[in-house]
Amino acid sequence: MVLLDSQWFILVVALLGGYAFVFGFIRRLNEWYYVSRLGKLPLPLPPGDMGWPFLGNMPTFLKAFKSDPDSFINNLVSRYGRTGMYRTHLFGSPSIVVCTPETCRKVLTDEENLKLGYPSSATALTGKRSFHGISNNEHRRLRRLITSPINGHEALSSYIGLIEDIAVKHLEKLSTMNMPIEFLKEMRKFAFEVITIIFISSDCDHVDLGLVENLYIDLNKGMKSLSINLPGFAFHKALKARKKLLKMLQGVVDQKRKNNINNNNNNNREKKDMMDLLMEVKDEEGNMLEDEDIIDLLLVFLLAGHESSAHGILWTIIYLLDHPHVLQKAKKEQEEIMEIRPSTQKGLNIKEIKQMEYLSKVIDEMLRKTTISFANFRLAKVDVNINGYTIPKGWKVLVWNRGVHMDPETYSNPKEFDPSRWENYKARAGSFLPFGLGSRFCPGSDLAKLEITIFLHHFLLNYRMERLNPDSPITYLPVPRPTDNCLARIIKVT
Repeated sequence: MVLLDSQWFILVVALLGGYAFVFGFIRRLNEWYYVSRLGKLPLPLPPGDMGWPFLGNMPTFLKAFKSDPDSFINNLVSRYGRTGMYRTHLFGSPSIVVCTPETCRKVLTDEENLKLGYPSSATALTGKRSFHGISNNEHRRLRRLITSPINGHEALSSYIGLIEDIAVKHLEKLSTMNMPIEFLKEMRKFAFEVITIIFISSDCDHVDLGLVENLYIDLNKGMKSLSINLPGFAFHKALKARKKLLKMLQGVVDQKRKNNINNNNNNNREKKDMMDLLMEVKDEEGNMLEDEDIIDLLLVFLLAGHESSAHGILWTIIYLLDHPHVLQKAKKEQEEIMEIRPSTQKGLNIKEIKQMEYLSKVIDEMLRKTTISFANFRLAKVDVNINGYTIPKGWKVLVWNRGVHMDPETYSNPKEFDPSRWENYKARAGSFLPFGLGSRFCPGSDLAKLEITIFLHHFLLNYRMERLNPDSPITYLPVPRPTDNCLARIIKVT
C-alpha cells in the first residue's frame, strides 16, 4: 500500500517527536537522580544540568578541550548567566563548577566544610599517603616539614648554582644536536633532573632518569582519566607505571637508609635532602613515617615538580617567539644585569634573580594564559552555602582556574599575551590561581618559578629557537602542549 504525502509527513513528525521525547527523557535521568533525591534545600542549587546517565557532561568537556577549552565555561555562562557557579556532572561525580575570584577564594580557603576531592584516578595513582589523600591536619604537619628546604631565601639561594649548571648543560647539548628535537621532552628531562637531585640527592645516581621520566609521562596521562583498568586505557597504563615507580623509589629508600647508617658510623654530616627529612619526621606520638608514606609523597613531589617547570619553560618561550617585542625587552633586561655584574662573580645569585622584574611579569602572564592545571578539586563534607546557592554534601567542587584566568571581567583582553598587564597590578585573592590558594597552595611554586627564570636567563642571552611547526595544533589534556611537543632547533647565538 502506497502512503500519501500527508501520511509520510505525519509518520516523519511522529518519529521525530518520539525521538525527541526519548532523547529528552534520557537526558533528564541524571537530573532526576541527583537533584530530586536531595529533597528540599534551604537555598537552591546553582543553575546547570547533569548531562547524560553515567557519562554526565564529560563528552561536552572532552570535546571542548580538544580545541577550545574556554568554550566549556563560556557555554555555561551564555546559557545560565554570570552566576559564577554551575551544577554539572564531571569525572563520575555530581559537581559544582566555580569560576569567579571571590567564590574560588571562599572554596579554596574553607577547610572546615571542604576537603580535597580529586578524581578517583588521581587518588589511586598518587597513593593514599600523598598530598592528594591525607587529612588537612596531616597535610599541615608535612607542609611545615617540606616548606623550608624548597622555599625561602636561603633554600632558593642554595639551589641557584645547581639549577644553573644543569640548564647550561642542557642548552649546550640541545644546540649541538644535528636533528630537530621535541623541546617539551627535553624540558621534562631538564626539570626532572633538577627536582630529582634536590629531593633525593646523590642517591639518584643509580636511577635511570630517562626511564623514570617516561614512566611519569604515562602516570600523568592517567591522573584525570576515567578509572578504567583495562588494556588500552590511560588509567591502566598509568597503574603499570606507578607500580614500576614504586619499586624504583623503594630501592632508593633502601639505599638511602644504608648510606645514612654508614655516614652515621663514620661521623659524616652530609647536607640533608627531602628524603632525609621525610625519613626523620615524627608525629606527636613519636612515630616515624612508613616507607609507603615516604614513597607516595615522593611520587607526587617528583610528578608535580617537573611537569610545572617543563611546561612553564615551553610556553614562555613559545609566547616570546610569538611576541618579538616582548622577547627583545626580556633579553635586554638580562643583558643589563650581566653588564653590571662584577667581573669576579661566577654565576647568578638571588639578588640578580630579584632584579628580573620584567621576566617575572612574563612568567606570570604565561601562567595566567596557559593555566597548566585547569581546575582544583574539592569535596563538600557537609551542605555548604555560598553566594546564595547550596553545594550539597558529597558533591565535588571544581575551582575552574582557567575560567578565572580567561574572564574578560577580571583580565581585559584575556586571550592576548600581555606582560604589561602586571605593571602596578596586584591580583586580588582568587583571581590568580596557577598554584592554588590557601593552605593547599603549592609549596614548590617558588622553586618552579626559579627553575623557569634561570633557564630563560641563559636561553635569552645565548640561544634562539626555530620551530618546525609553529602552527602545530594544541592539545589541552592532561596539560596544554603542542601536539608535536614543539619540534624545534635550538641555535647558539654568537
